[in-house]
Amino acid sequence: MHKPTPSILSIPKRTPIAAAALTALVLGGCASSSEDVNTLPAGLSGAVVEKVYDGTTDDLLTAGLGKTGLMGAAPAYATPATPTASELRRNAIYNNYRALVDYTAAGGMGVLYGPNIDLNGGDTLGEGKIAGREYIATVDDGTGKQNVTLMVQVPDSFDAKKPCIVTATSSGSRGVYGAIGTAGEWGLKRGCAVAYTDKGSGNGLHDLTSGAVMARDGTMLNAATAGTQAIFQSAAAASDVAAFNTATPNRVAYKHAHSQQNPEKDWGKNTLDAVRLAFYVLNERYGTATAADASKKVRTIVPGNTVVIASSVSNGGGAALAAAEQDTEGLIDGVAVSEPNAQPGANTGLTIQQGAANVATHSKPLIDYFTYANVYQPCAALSTQASQALAAAFWPAAFTTAAQNRCAALAARGLLTGATLAEQADAALAKLNAYGWQAETNFFHQSHFRFATNSIVVTYVNTYGRFSVTDSVCGFSMANTTAIGDVAAQVPATQAGVFASGNGVPPITGIANLVYDRSVGGAKLDFLAVSPTSNTADFALDGALCMRSLVTGKDEATGAALTGTLKAQSDRVIAGVNEVQLTAKLRSKPTIIVAGRSDTLLPVNHTARAYFGKNQLTDSAADAAKVRYIEVTNAQHFDTFIAFGALLGYDTRAVPLHPYLNQALNAMWSHLSTGAALPVSQVVRTTPRATSATALTAANVPAIATAPVAGDQIVMTGLTLKVPD
Repeated sequence: MHKPTPSILSIPKRTPIAAAALTALVLGGCASSSEDVNTLPAGLSGAVVEKVYDGTTDDLLTAGLGKTGLMGAAPAYATPATPTASELRRNAIYNNYRALVDYTAAGGMGVLYGPNIDLNGGDTLGEGKIAGREYIATVDDGTGKQNVTLMVQVPDSFDAKKPCIVTATSSGSRGVYGAIGTAGEWGLKRGCAVAYTDKGSGNGLHDLTSGAVMARDGTMLNAATAGTQAIFQSAAAASDVAAFNTATPNRVAYKHAHSQQNPEKDWGKNTLDAVRLAFYVLNERYGTATAADASKKVRTIVPGNTVVIASSVSNGGGAALAAAEQDTEGLIDGVAVSEPNAQPGANTGLTIQQGAANVATHSKPLIDYFTYANVYQPCAALSTQASQALAAAFWPAAFTTAAQNRCAALAARGLLTGATLAEQADAALAKLNAYGWQAETNFFHQSHFRFATNSIVVTYVNTYGRFSVTDSVCGFSMANTTAIGDVAAQVPATQAGVFASGNGVPPITGIANLVYDRSVGGAKLDFLAVSPTSNTADFALDGALCMRSLVTGKDEATGAALTGTLKAQSDRVIAGVNEVQLTAKLRSKPTIIVAGRSDTLLPVNHTARAYFGKNQLTDSAADAAKVRYIEVTNAQHFDTFIAFGALLGYDTRAVPLHPYLNQALNAMWSHLSTGAALPVSQVVRTTPRATSATALTAANVPAIATAPVAGDQIVMTGLTLKVPD
């Protein structure tokens, strides 16, 4: 059998090799040309669109807003009902940037981090605008249903003689600009090309009543004529949609929940696709013309001479780890991620110990611990040990009543002990602590339930089970709602800006909230819904327990195995969950994982700690020695929540995690470019601000230590990951 000729992507990175020898290796004497011709990566659907940004009126990083604009009020559309593609891009960058960092000066923006702060921490970059070129393309599997957006930004400071690429896969379910303020910013400042992707779970809306869908540039199209130009449209049969609209009018579908693709299984591949696109556009711009055809370029920027760092945060961080695990071509040199959604899969050999205490439960799949939280979190939030009291604007009196009803309903079903509300709330919180949430997370449960938990449960159960929007799984749907929780029609002028305002999951103001269609008296916002079983407003407990059962395969209250339709749905969900578990084998790539100890969304015992521990146990000793874990005290998942000050109470309890991603990227860059040692795995001890009026300083967020004291070092001892208190 003829042995395949090695591709240039399989050549060991940074191995010195003469150009002539490289060409011969790539072509193997089989091609008629002696030149390595730059070609489009496989799977691209349509053209690669290039736009040039001058760095003054518009730019790559801030969309022309600069540091001042990003910290100010949202820019207005000239005509709100029909914003232009450039306006939508500008506002998408504005909203995505502020969604991932504390955007206030007191919280560190413009002082410790931000577009104006250079990579050494100095305020030297003015407004931080960055000139360059932006390339956007779509990759698909040929069905027209995936339509994954890829983007490459190439700053004018890019040095073709010292090429570098940084990945910035979107966090959460955000669109392609979803990591611009984190890994994107760092890469652009470094002068690297930045490879982005929305990973197929981006912000794609389909209004099932009007047929409105979102084009790739954010403008609105009609599903009947949009074809593959839409970011997403439901694949449900027209007859099913018609029946669904009749039974439940004014509903919407969202890509992550309803694409029926389980996109998470491909997040690593999507990230690698973005890197391949980056190599392509860099060679188109900087490569020399071939001798045979002046319109074609010779590839001179290749993995062997390019530093590539896989990075991002949250889901994007998980995608970077997945990409590293799947990188059989040697595209990636190193990894630096923060608060990653890293699902390590089966991990029974690992023990996690904090201080002297073993962690009772760890390494659960995301949808397992989320559906558990969705049942107990609102009751636990009433415990005196979880003392957060959200402002009435976020938590009206009706929500407190619903939380009290949730406690009573759980006790009535035998799921909680305690005769009094206080005892029930304490019992619910104890369940969460026993299920992997640190005591350090207790304060944050109420706000996480208010803004995240339930929507993530509905989104991920739907995506893992590959359900259509018309399946109405467990009685949930998505719709605009009124102040009293009734379903309302979409407002076209609001919908027109959803490319910029939406984050891919509810709640999206004026567009999509979760609706419990089985509420007594008719469909209602889930937070105001009345469960049939309890006949009280209890945050739709019947629906929450149904979602939980689809993950565990059994009734939460009785322990009985599911049957019939629920069993079939559960089998689909469990199969989807199994598709997205990671191996924690990183192919000898140096890696730094940063996480906040107080992360309540992605608790470290199920994510960062668990993934790192599995890597240390299952990877080869030489490869595991290249992986580092940095855990930051008083840091949690949503830096932007700190900006809300007293309204949420994060500012005096949490510090931003973002500076530590920047430090991890700097450390990885130094390691790859100069051979500098990576920092030792460690706990970094921070100090929150004393009051809301106090400004954050460097003293609050000390640097990752080069040589931490023994009492701060995170170590593996046998099968036990030991994390200092």
